[in-house]
Amino acid sequence: MALPGFRARSWAAATKMAQRRRRAEAARKSPSPVPGNQRAALYVHWPYCEKRCSYCNFNKVESVFFGGGTPSLASPHTVAAILESVAQATHLPADCEVTLEANPTSAPGSRLSAFGAAGVNRLSIGLQSLDDNELQLLGRTHSASDALQTLAEARRLFPGRVSVDLMLGLPAQQVGPWLRQLHELLRHCDDHISLYQLSLERGTTLFTQVQRGALPAPDPELAAEMYQEGRAALREAGFRQYEVSNFARNGALSTHNWTYWQCGQYLGIGPGAHGRFMPQGARGHVREARIQTLEPDIWMKEVMLFGHGTRKHIPLGKLELLEEVLAMGLRTDVGITHQHWQQFEPQLTLWDVFGARSKEVDALLEQGLLQLDHRGLRCSWEGLAVLDSLLLTLLPRLQEAWQQRTLSPVPGG
Repeated sequence: MALPGFRARSWAAATKMAQRRRRAEAARKSPSPVPGNQRAALYVHWPYCEKRCSYCNFNKVESVFFGGGTPSLASPHTVAAILESVAQATHLPADCEVTLEANPTSAPGSRLSAFGAAGVNRLSIGLQSLDDNELQLLGRTHSASDALQTLAEARRLFPGRVSVDLMLGLPAQQVGPWLRQLHELLRHCDDHISLYQLSLERGTTLFTQVQRGALPAPDPELAAEMYQEGRAALREAGFRQYEVSNFARNGALSTHNWTYWQCGQYLGIGPGAHGRFMPQGARGHVREARIQTLEPDIWMKEVMLFGHGTRKHIPLGKLELLEEVLAMGLRTDVGITHQHWQQFEPQLTLWDVFGARSKEVDALLEQGLLQLDHRGLRCSWEGLAVLDSLLLTLLPRLQEAWQQRTLSPVPGG
């Protein structure tokens, strides 16, 4: 795709002025907690997204996220062209958050600067570890020194707009050394850190090595201790744990990810990408889950033949959507406000579902793991760390309340 020179440059230039305003405002406000039905986020699974969506009916794209894969391997000119295509298809504000995932070995300073000129205004760096042996274990091509050098350059170019990932729960990893990595990272990082526990996926090299006994299986108790110690260290360093795995200070929350956790609409473009939105002309305001074809070559052929690479269209039922609202919303420190819940279900309130007599829910409230009050439903600091276990109680309770409502509808409702 040819770079639409003048207009792409003008949009990118506009983002520079908007970035100055955004940095000044970031410390004073958080992302909108209730995305409207005419706003959406866009996730581009690299490297294939240069065709305008033919099914998009949004008036505004609030954020764009280039994920992968390794999108920092792409040409900055191509990134600029994609952003310009989005800007032509819908309203792309000059201060829209545009994030690019980057790996240290594919993102020298000159390249990062070119991405900034293309319109990228936020970086997510896959640092993963500051231990060279662990990086080799993970199959990473960078060293700890490479990672810190890239981080320093990124902070210079995108001040206040750089996120880093740190993994925990690796095979043979111990709490003390991992905490020392985190404290070292705190001496170099910007205002956003994500902590992710390793998930052994079938078919990966690590999975095979553990299965064959070449590596010890990760210890879940040690991983839990790392997580607890890590979140405490980040809180002491002034970071707000605004989501289970994400920590920010100085208002540097991820607008894009906030859309996911608030069950806002988002488009997923590229091989294997997922989306959640109400398609154009949808009757009854039915939201759909859409899944793109996984294999890149096949995806591209489908785009050339049919204009899109969507493999599955799955209408989401009302209860399914409420389950997502519950599970995603409770991942945040804000939780689910009454106003937010009513956007999705105006009749069955949070009080109706979780304030009614339920011994299991009452036990969570009494233990201080869960809070239900005039603000809404949310996890406590302690509850956020064990959210998965809380959902084992809360989701069945929602399903039970929904079934009772269906059997006994509200008169006149």
